[in-house]
This record gives sequence, C-alpha cells and structure tokens, in this order.
Amino acid sequence: MEEYAYVLDYLSQGVPTSNFGKKEPVCYALGDDEFKLFELVPKPTAIVNIGERVYIGKDPAKRMVIDHVKRRVGPGDLTNSALSELEYCITDIVMANQQRFIRFFNEAEPISMRKHLLEELPGLGKKTMTAILDERSKNGHFKDFKDLSERAAIKNPEKLITARIALEVKSNDMKRYLFVSK
Repeated sequence: MEEYAYVLDYLSQGVPTSNFGKKEPVCYALGDDEFKLFELVPKPTAIVNIGERVYIGKDPAKRMVIDHVKRRVGPGDLTNSALSELEYCITDIVMANQQRFIRFFNEAEPISMRKHLLEELPGLGKKTMTAILDERSKNGHFKDFKDLSERAAIKNPEKLITARIALEVKSNDMKRYLFVSK
C-alpha cells in the first residue's frame, strides 16, 4: 500500500466536466512505492505544489496536505500537465531510492535462453548487458548508480530505470512489469 505520493498536477477548480455540480479541487499523484496513479482531494487550506511528496497513508495525523484519496486512476485519466510531470517525479523517486533500483542491476537473471531481464530496460542492448554482467561477476555487486556507470561504462543508469518505469505506468498491457504494481 502506498504511504507517500508525488503530486503530478493540481486542479484548484476540480476536473473540468460538462455537469454544473459542486466541484472540489483535486490532485493527480504517483505513488512512490508501487507507482500507482491516484486522484487525491487536498485539504481546503492546503497549499499544493507540483512535484511535492505528500503523505497519503492511513494515519490522519500525518496528513498535512491531502484530505483523502478519491480513487485510483489510469494513465488515460491524467491531464497533459500530469503526463509531462510524470518522468520528473519518477526520476526523483529513483534517485531517492538508489539502493532499491541498483539491486535490480545486481540481481537480474536471464528470462530465457535468448533474453536477459536487463534487456527489458529501454536503450540497453546485448553489448551493455554483457558489460554489466561481466563487471558484476568479476568485481561483485554495484554500490550505487555512480559505481555502475564507472565500472560498466553506462552514462546514466538511472535514466534507463526511469524510462522503463514510465513505460510501465503509461501501459496497461505489458508482458512483464518489473517495477510497477498492477
């Protein structure tokens, strides 16, 4: 269950719809653990900032900005602003949890005789995968992204993870989900 989420967009006048009923302000947010998308209702006096990490867990005493989670949403429900903010928030999550994501590089195994789990990352081919596996087997696990980029000659490994997570968040019918809980 998600405890925290990053605000992707804030609609102070609510979701624009054709009905003229009461509109409440809403936020679109991305959970920082399972990467679930949410529609949140902020507290009436709260100041909401895009990109801000907010508490959405069960403890009402910790909820300073968000009043309640209205519902889970899909990628098609997000506004264009929320979609454009998505990769920035994913990058913040990846960089804040380097150990979680470097573990993927340290523990990834073959999927089949022809394909390795590392190849599921967009932009990572067989040559780079071989360099990672060789370096991992010769000198042990990677400590962080800097260690990985220096030892395996990958410029920005965090961008590979970010791209894969963004792909998984935006898609509803992938064969394998490596980081997103569906």
